[in-house]
Amino acid sequence: MSVAALQDWWLTLSDEVVTYGPGFVSATLVVLGVTVASILVSWVCGLLGALGKRSSFAPVRALASFYVWFIRGTPTLVQVFIVYFGMPQIGVKLSPITAGIIALGVSSGAYVAETIRAGLAAIPRGQVESALALGMNPRIMMVRIVLPQVFRMILPALTNEAISAVKNTSLLSTITVVELTLYAQLMIATTFRPFDFYIAAALIYLGLTSILSQLSAFFERRYARLS
Repeated sequence: MSVAALQDWWLTLSDEVVTYGPGFVSATLVVLGVTVASILVSWVCGLLGALGKRSSFAPVRALASFYVWFIRGTPTLVQVFIVYFGMPQIGVKLSPITAGIIALGVSSGAYVAETIRAGLAAIPRGQVESALALGMNPRIMMVRIVLPQVFRMILPALTNEAISAVKNTSLLSTITVVELTLYAQLMIATTFRPFDFYIAAALIYLGLTSILSQLSAFFERRYARLS
């Protein structure tokens, strides 16, 4: 590449950053908001699913098992379509972003449920029996003894699921949520520069997932020092 061509490329890139940068910032904020909300939903669904699969009440156990089985056996994109396009047929109409958060959260929750269930199974039964023998309330025992240990063990798996949640926000472009992928597509339709905008979107996704990985590594090191 000649010096003149390199200068032209740099000037074009600078102009694109100034012109389209604010739009990418807004789209990134949408990704962050949807990701955080869907992760919270997934943790609630995952905890309920894990406890449900360990329940002694057969109908609850069957319902939790069906939830995990159905979600893990169907594509996330189809689940998004069911919530956004299918639910209005039974009288439940949601905004695109609300439908996306619910769909992604419920979808991720099935994987979180299996992660939590595995973590609960790894807790020595003697700890639970000792706590109950000392007269500790089962709810307090779960919050103070069991769940902190489970969280420490499953943190890497939860991080992987959070990274998937960031990337899965791109699926919401199919239901008109203007996140990074849809914003890039809209700008490509205007400028006819797919390489520039898809690379920009990819780099932003990469930055977000890298930050999550670093945060997970930080907390893992912190828990390792405390143990």
